[in-house]
Amino acid sequence: MPKIKLTKTELKSQQDALKQFSRFLPTLQLKKQQLQVEIRHSSDRLHKNEAALTALRKQLDDWIALFGDNDSVELFTGLLKLTGVDADSTNIAGVTVPTFQQANFDVAEYNLLRTDAWIDNALKVLQKLISLEEAHKILEEQHRLLLRELRATTQRVNLFEKVKIPETKDNIRTIRIYLGDQDTAGVARSKIAKRKTQENAA
Repeated sequence: MPKIKLTKTELKSQQDALKQFSRFLPTLQLKKQQLQVEIRHSSDRLHKNEAALTALRKQLDDWIALFGDNDSVELFTGLLKLTGVDADSTNIAGVTVPTFQQANFDVAEYNLLRTDAWIDNALKVLQKLISLEEAHKILEEQHRLLLRELRATTQRVNLFEKVKIPETKDNIRTIRIYLGDQDTAGVARSKIAKRKTQENAA
């Protein structure tokens, strides 16, 4: 810590700094609380997404198990192609995060008479499954960005609460004690000088 100057100017500077730290701290604490709430919501969204993924995978596995023919499975997986993902962004507790809009697919044409009747439903489920997987990637990124911001905000709160504010208060106290001692010494010197002047005059 740099040595502080024991002057009235430095005292004013330290008092101004304390006011500034004390004004910013509640804002940072509020942001920290908001981020903690949003991270809980983010975790809930991830868990719901994972539960939906698990249920859809089970449904798809059950269908695929119905026909053990590898050619049919290859046909099924070759019919659908992910062509892109539409995403946007939003502001959550002061953090810009991506948001999932939709997944776009290219569905190949197939002969309705020569394929199993359940293929239409299976393709819809597969599209939903892939959409949920793409949404999951974006939800994970949201969560990561919110956690990163919470860490940074927590560090700032700790810096203000545990370092800057106590340090500044200590500096103010030190300067006031010094200036008070200087005033007392000045009064004492003044009295001694006055007494000597009176003695010399007598």
